Amino acid sequence: MRNSLLALALLAASPMAAMAQETPNKVTVVIKDFDYTPMDVAIPAGGSVTWTNRDGEPHTVTSVDGLFRSGALDQDQSFTFTFAKPGTYAYLCSIHPKMRAAVTVR
Repeated sequence: MRNSLLALALLAASPMAAMAQETPNKVTVVIKDFDYTPMDVAIPAGGSVTWTNRDGEPHTVTSVDGLFRSGALDQDQSFTFTFAKPGTYAYLCSIHPKMRAAVTVR
């Protein structure tokens, strides 16, 4: 019994288990070291992306075409946007415009 509980705990802590918790309709992007990780994500129409800032500096999630804008996210704050229509949506940090990435909606 004890070994079974240990095996379950190790499985739950594994990177594969963390990946399995994300669904194709909900994707998480981490903002860290002045970068979006992953930089490019793909979701189906109706899916959402949540960005979480893990940097000590504020960052934004601002679409190039004006569709969405997070405002400044301080450390550990998040922003979620749901994408209704297919397309490729480029975005950047309006505070640090060299930070760029994209969401592809199928």
